[in-house]
Amino acid sequence: MSLAPTDGKGFLEKWFQLKESGTNVKTEIIAGLTTFVTMAYIIIVNPQILKDAGMDHGAVFVATCLAAAASTLFMGLFANYPFALAPGMGLNAFFAYVMVGKMGLSWQTALGAVFISGCIATVVTATGLRELIIKAIPLPLKHAVSAGIGLFIAFIGFKNAGIVVSDPNTLVNLGNLTGREPLLAIIGLFIIGALIARNVTGGILIGILATTIIGIPLGITKFSGMSLSIPSIAPGFMKLDISEALQWGTALTIFSLFFADLFDTVGTLVGVCNRTNLMDEEGNLKRGNRALFADSLGTVFGALLGTSNTTSYVESAAGVAAGGRTGLTATVTGITFILALVFAPIALAVPGAATAPALIIVGILMASSLRQINFDDFVEAFPSFIIILMMPLTFSIATGLALGFVVCVAQALLLGHARKVHWLMYVLSAFFVIHFTFK
Repeated sequence: MSLAPTDGKGFLEKWFQLKESGTNVKTEIIAGLTTFVTMAYIIIVNPQILKDAGMDHGAVFVATCLAAAASTLFMGLFANYPFALAPGMGLNAFFAYVMVGKMGLSWQTALGAVFISGCIATVVTATGLRELIIKAIPLPLKHAVSAGIGLFIAFIGFKNAGIVVSDPNTLVNLGNLTGREPLLAIIGLFIIGALIARNVTGGILIGILATTIIGIPLGITKFSGMSLSIPSIAPGFMKLDISEALQWGTALTIFSLFFADLFDTVGTLVGVCNRTNLMDEEGNLKRGNRALFADSLGTVFGALLGTSNTTSYVESAAGVAAGGRTGLTATVTGITFILALVFAPIALAVPGAATAPALIIVGILMASSLRQINFDDFVEAFPSFIIILMMPLTFSIATGLALGFVVCVAQALLLGHARKVHWLMYVLSAFFVIHFTFK
């Protein structure tokens, strides 16, 4: 089939329907670059986090760039949405610090679990079960999941910075703030915080780079110089262990990966689409299944490359604010992730003390969903609070999610509100009770 224009319209116009969406090529390119700058921090932060799971730093950097590029390009070219995707914050922390660190899974098995969760998401989207699942979960609990993950990754940020340390008497305590790494992290936290408060585009990325530079005279940042060589992806490529992931003990973990990714994606799509022409009059997403399909395949592809769950990024809103309305925006962003591979030496030189503030700031931004929960209504507040609090306290997104679901169902039964809870919630809660009983 020829791609040449046949009716006076260029290929880009015909494929992305630019005029119909009220945009043009120049605007879409600017929007795509804007989205990339706002979320490029992930190519620095993700390798740092997954390195703590024992994965090769350079291989994860390449996998992050390629997973982000492939899934974002698919989102743009297939779904025609101006959204970018990359390994998700919170999900990567869950991978490294819970699945590998706490549960003792090998990172290969953890990648297998990520792959399975992506396959489940793909099937659920293709069969239409996604709508049923979304309707089954009460809206306050969806907001609670986002807020809980925010507190969880912020806690990890404080821990990685050495600002919060373990204590045998009180579990946690304040670290030595005069130490080099905690001090650098605090400086970075104020730099990024000031940039975000001033609505500076790419504030998180700029802050990370500034903190890294400050770390040079402190002896924390060690830069070996620029090189055009790209790290090998081989140490993590196709190293997932699916057979080990298909064990009963990982079932809840896979379930949690699936739901956390689902909620994050749906929330991003709905929230950002409100500012575009991608919503119909009834509030439904146009080509929504295509967008969710792209998101699900991104996780599958990312696991094969060697990285945690890939998901839609709320930073896509920056590109939309810059005028991005079509998949051309995402296509430009995807291409820039490929070009970012040449910046490997810079990304690999960034110390953990420079990325820890980014985790804290992203956690704060995610916790903003707290305002969507009505804490004056105890029926709504009780299970929501359990989810929000238990995620950081148990150091597990999965456990917090499960406990919140069980509390929601138990409360409904005790109050005589059984019919107000979707039948699928009872099924899920029964699964969780069985899991905790025989754990």
